[in-house]
Order: sequence, then structure tokens, then C-alpha cells
Amino acid sequence: MTTTTINITGMTCGHCVSAVKSELSELQGVGSVDVDLVTGGASTATISSEGPLDPAAIDDAVAEAGYTVVPAGS
Repeated sequence: MTTTTINITGMTCGHCVSAVKSELSELQGVGSVDVDLVTGGASTATISSEGPLDPAAIDDAVAEAGYTVVPAGS
């Protein structure tokens, strides 16, 4: 099992969390998604998958939900 953690901006409520979880869960190989909402800052999503995930696919899934992945180190 591989774990990927990303930071996401723009999320403000439980609906935001649900939208991101739904989109990320559709990626091939994803077993589970946990999202911690941080109001006024970058929220965190932890994705457990069968193997490494394509970063572009993660970015696209989060964008489809209407949010933005914060690049690592930002």
C-alpha cells in the first residue's frame, strides 16, 4: 500500500471535503481517501493506493472538484 499526502486550497466546508473525496476515490488503484479540513489554510488529503499515483491525475481530480493542489514545498 502506498500513501500520498497532498495539500489543497479553497476548501471551506463538509461539502468541499465530500467533493474532493469523491473525485480522488475514482482514481484507479485508490483504496481510501481521508481529508482534513483546515479553515483559512491548506487542507490535507491522505490517499492510500495500491501503488504510486500519477501527480497530474491527482491534480486533475482535485481541479475537477473545484480546488487546487498546493505544490510541495510551498
